[in-house]
Amino acid sequence: MSELMTGTVRVKVRYFAGAGAAARVDEEVVEVDGGALVSGVLDLVGQQRGPDLVRVIAASSVLVDGVPDRERSHPVRDGLSIDVLPPFAGG
Repeated sequence: MSELMTGTVRVKVRYFAGAGAAARVDEEVVEVDGGALVSGVLDLVGQQRGPDLVRVIAASSVLVDGVPDRERSHPVRDGLSIDVLPPFAGG
């Protein structure tokens, strides 16, 4: 069972390939409420950085501390890392 965190936590969001281009940064630290989920963090950065990033995030895979989070439902905690990986092209 996980504890519900309250207060503000700092989460690192890293953007790879096209996500970095859309965000206009490779990574950033975001402060969110301790009860937030990964989906809330991604919504926040999308709102802050614009519609190009929102579209890229929607099509991207997300890793939380290196582990896939397909549902984007992982609760955040201080020091957590979220990686946004857009689909890779080529073959």
